[in-house]
Amino acid sequence: METHRLRLGLLALTQLIVALDYNIVYVALPGIGTALGFGPSSVQWVVSAYSVGLGGLLLFGGRAVDRLGARRMFMTGLALYGAASLAGGLASDAGTLVAARAVQGAGGALLTPATLTLIYRGFAEGPARNKALGAWGMAGSAGLAAGSLLGGVLTNYLGWEWVFFVNVPLALGCALAAPRLLPADPARAPGSFDVPGAVLATAGSALLVFGLASGPDAGWASLRAAGSLAAGAVLLAALLAVEARTRDPLIPLRLARGRGLATTMIVIAVFQGTLGGGYYILTSYLQPVLGYSSLEAGLTFLPLTLVCMLAALKATPVLLGRWGIRTTLAVSTIGTGAGIAAMVAGTTAGGGFWTLLPGSVVWGLFGGVAFVTLFASAGAGVPPEQQGVTSGMAGSAKEIGGAIGLAAFVAIAGGPDDLLHGLHAAGWVAAAATAAGGLIALALKPSRPGIGDREPVSLEGAVK
Repeated sequence: METHRLRLGLLALTQLIVALDYNIVYVALPGIGTALGFGPSSVQWVVSAYSVGLGGLLLFGGRAVDRLGARRMFMTGLALYGAASLAGGLASDAGTLVAARAVQGAGGALLTPATLTLIYRGFAEGPARNKALGAWGMAGSAGLAAGSLLGGVLTNYLGWEWVFFVNVPLALGCALAAPRLLPADPARAPGSFDVPGAVLATAGSALLVFGLASGPDAGWASLRAAGSLAAGAVLLAALLAVEARTRDPLIPLRLARGRGLATTMIVIAVFQGTLGGGYYILTSYLQPVLGYSSLEAGLTFLPLTLVCMLAALKATPVLLGRWGIRTTLAVSTIGTGAGIAAMVAGTTAGGGFWTLLPGSVVWGLFGGVAFVTLFASAGAGVPPEQQGVTSGMAGSAKEIGGAIGLAAFVAIAGGPDDLLHGLHAAGWVAAAATAAGGLIALALKPSRPGIGDREPVSLEGAVK
């Protein structure tokens, strides 16, 4: 029992590291731009390079977990993450930092499916897995909160380099603990690795994310944005054709066509897209409109994040045990839309922390439940040997949905001449889209409370 707790603690800490890095860099962007000579528009690539590396390699990473072993890929991902963080902190020019961030994303593309697979395989489907995913989701929320605050403190007192250096001891500590706490990988699965599928999936996904990230900077009609999007779509279409003819495909099409996973991926993409849009709207309101400092803005996010942490850890396992996946996901996603709407209603010209508080609490409560339930749904009923690719597919939907959503909401917010009106327009669209995602979740098959929408799998090493 103690080993299971320590193992879950390690996996949760790893999720905290990944989430920490998502927010911590935003606060340091002005200092990074000045120090390394980025232009006003090119500094976004400190963020976008990570997204390209992560989104482009998630499908490959998921299959590598299935073929080469979850513990092995977990440690490899941590090594890449730590080494790239060190290189980023030592970078003396823009190109080196962008390259380091891309490698950091590659590490995350191995680490994310490995972490989820270790949870799926190590905790039996039902209450044990729900509790484990709740702890994993709480750690992610804690990382987002810590990123906003820690980024401001480190940048102000030690310099922008430390938003990268802070990852190094954390990644090293987790990598050293992994051999003692994580179960040894089983014998490698028979069959060859689908190299053509891996190349097409990586290139297609990377080009798609690259095109979405390039649109706001280069223009949507530019060759860089439109050309990358078109090329990415063609390669992903070719991937489906290749996979249909491959004996041992990177993406088992039977799995991708399954009603449960396909529906879950759509809801994940919608949820992550509106989540990124909501964060963008709130940040743009607090800083450009109200003139808050980075630290003040980070503190304003605290109620949202703390409620999200508590909901993920405490409320989600209870609701899944009582309602099952379909009802919990539909109710929590629609509730998240209501929370975003309440938050938008509080973004008035004379508003601030207190006008945003009611929406932040509602958003955090339902959003924390929805996020964990999405990944409980993604792993429900999937055989152990396919948990890695399932995690990679769910992660890819999350990253691509987030990139599409952020690009869309930036465009909507930038339409009206008045910034606040633009933010309101984007906010109402985000709230409506999130609620629509909850209605889509009703397409899942009804499930027995506490289990899932597919047949449960008996797993070894389950927490009793």
